[in-house]
Amino acid sequence: MQINVKGRQVEVTPALRDYAQAKFERVTRVFDQLHDVSVVLGVEKLLHKVEVTMQLSGKTLHADATAHDMYAAIDVLVDKVETQLRKHKEKITDHKADAVRSTRYA
Repeated sequence: MQINVKGRQVEVTPALRDYAQAKFERVTRVFDQLHDVSVVLGVEKLLHKVEVTMQLSGKTLHADATAHDMYAAIDVLVDKVETQLRKHKEKITDHKADAVRSTRYA
């Protein structure tokens, strides 16, 4: 998995880049089939905005978050992304096969 961190009208410091990469590497615990993660950091008026686009096998997920602090915005975004990935993982899991196996051998 490759994590790209870019800034839109804001300079991305090494500390901010490391923080974002560490947080999004944590997401791989939920879903490990991520191919490419693109994080865009920006400022709109007084709010800090973070956007992410993730490439999965056959699907693209997008999320964004705003906060008064860039680190807080990244934290909120990681929580949103984890929720999206859990829902996606639940959709692709075959639950009916388990129900058939359990009733067949009961």
